[in-house]
Amino acid sequence: MVAFAVTDWDDAYENGKNIPGGSNYPTAWEEPSASFRAAANGRLDVAYGQGDRHRYDLFLPEGEPIGLFVFVHGGYWMALDKSYWSHLAAGPIARGWAVMMPSYDLCPDVTIAEITAQVGAAITHAAQDIAGPIVLSGHSAGGHLVTAMMCHDSPLSDTMRSRLDHVLSISGVHDLRPMTQMWRKEALQLDMDTATAQSPVLKLPLDGVQLTTWVGGGEREEFLRQSALLSNIWHGLGCLTQNVVAPDRHHFNVIDALADPDGPMLRTVLGAAEEKVIRK
Repeated sequence: MVAFAVTDWDDAYENGKNIPGGSNYPTAWEEPSASFRAAANGRLDVAYGQGDRHRYDLFLPEGEPIGLFVFVHGGYWMALDKSYWSHLAAGPIARGWAVMMPSYDLCPDVTIAEITAQVGAAITHAAQDIAGPIVLSGHSAGGHLVTAMMCHDSPLSDTMRSRLDHVLSISGVHDLRPMTQMWRKEALQLDMDTATAQSPVLKLPLDGVQLTTWVGGGEREEFLRQSALLSNIWHGLGCLTQNVVAPDRHHFNVIDALADPDGPMLRTVLGAAEEKVIRK
């Protein structure tokens, strides 16, 4: 094993130019998402706050939902919105779950702390209409945002925390301190103090909530490290965790597994919650 230090933090977290075909994203998601929304049974652009981006889409299965499945998008807290990911709702819907996908304000207009609070507000609003367990998932920066929901200082109320069953962070960023070495630090309004305050790896997890970190085997080393890091630390704090490295997946196509109702990703994060509902 050869020891090395990261000298270019921007490159360490740069996905598009380091993945073959990476420049095709996020455009590649636009058409399948638009087609899915056009045919889906859903409520689009539901307001959970006063801002223009304080909206979510809620997609519904046939019959009474088992519970609420949430997907929070990435984009380094600086880009994109809920419209790119609608097609990923197909997997949980086929298993009988309602699926909520929120947009939120972006840096530098707001801070990461403010975004975290907005995501908590969106989950709370949707969960008032959908009974049952809550399972959260998020990709990249979205992985940070959903793991923040299961920290001891979660913006979720005690009632919502009690319904939280499982959190899935896909290629998530859980230690924000490296972000202070990147060009994005100005837009993200991060220095070492704010990065420390917003890093789930430096917080205590809620009792009774399972964590799964999931990352593509072909990802940048830092994303592999970030996933293993949170599962490792929280395991040592009594949380039931697992870290899955999906072979032949990169930072963008690793989320495709969400659309497969019978694939290992959804079996892992939804199976136990479904069994609990059935036993009731």
